[in-house]
Amino acid sequence: VVAELIREKIFHLTYQEIPYSAAVVVDDIREREDKPLLEIYATIYVAKDSQKAIVIGKGGQKLKEIGRLARLELEALLGKKVYLSLHVKVRPHWTEDEAEIVRLAGD
Repeated sequence: VVAELIREKIFHLTYQEIPYSAAVVVDDIREREDKPLLEIYATIYVAKDSQKAIVIGKGGQKLKEIGRLARLELEALLGKKVYLSLHVKVRPHWTEDEAEIVRLAGD
């Protein structure tokens, strides 16, 4: 659910410039013990450097907005504060490798 929600925001904000070349993997989800906060760490994988630049945007603004919108929706869905950390990595040709498709799209 978390990965799909982030992916939805990517498509919405990049105007479908990277339709099938983005995958989101949730690396870790932790509940803080000292305060009511859910920490979510996720990686966005794309196939090319140019796609990475699109997702990050000028000065990181696009990635920041993807994270903000996803965080707000997650907070509404889960009923608690969420810290969302997003990173973008290039994984060339991942869309052509069946094992990578299963691994990256499996979340």
